[in-house]
Amino acid sequence: MVKKLLFFDIDGTLYNTSVKVPESTKRAIESLKKDGHTLVIATGRAPFLFKNLREELGIDSYIALNGQYAVVDGEVIYKNPIPSDLLEEISKDAKKHNHPVVYLNDTHMVSNIKSHSRIDEGLGSLKFDESPGHNENFHLENEVCQGLLFCTEDEEDYYKEKYSELDFLRWHRVSLDVMPKGGSKAKTVKKVIEKLGFNEDDVYAFGDGPNDYDMLKLVNHSVAMGNGVDETKSVAEYVTSHVDDDGLYYALKHYKLI
Repeated sequence: MVKKLLFFDIDGTLYNTSVKVPESTKRAIESLKKDGHTLVIATGRAPFLFKNLREELGIDSYIALNGQYAVVDGEVIYKNPIPSDLLEEISKDAKKHNHPVVYLNDTHMVSNIKSHSRIDEGLGSLKFDESPGHNENFHLENEVCQGLLFCTEDEEDYYKEKYSELDFLRWHRVSLDVMPKGGSKAKTVKKVIEKLGFNEDDVYAFGDGPNDYDMLKLVNHSVAMGNGVDETKSVAEYVTSHVDDDGLYYALKHYKLI
């Protein structure tokens, strides 16, 4: 069998709605590894927020922070931090509007505000074990690869119009991802494909959310989960069942990869 390169989103793809890996997925991952395929996690999460998952599944390569940080076989191959002066400008602006900002890199998640109900609501939906630290100057002293801006949909246009050097992607009712312009999972997936030397027809990607749209559109073989958003389903080669109904397992069966 020709060896394949497979990219997996986490939330809603590897993780079900209870934020657990279904047993069928665990078996499928083991089978893929046994057959010598190369597996890569591709997520909006920061690396330290899915360390346990990497250990549970035995996967050492990943794209994190929506493409702003990438590791292949334990080696960092790409980082794309946001310029600190730009972060300082938007942080000061957001604070005036009582919109907190959380800074993320490979090891830390830090808020510029000690506590806020929108941070509790947004991050609470992901059921993290970690809570943000607090340091208003974190972005001036450390590389930040992604920010979280906590505002509602009717408040976001102000930032999108004013900060054209940044990309914004809504993932929750009260929160947007803030990324360097042009940074995406898809851009970094291309870098990983090139580094590993796979043919385009041997690459697969699996996802469900808005941040998976470009990744699924890029690769030749793309799978949207049944629980995915319509936009992402629209570019997928194949739409499988809901993650809670063993969707990932059945997608891999569909492609005869397991």
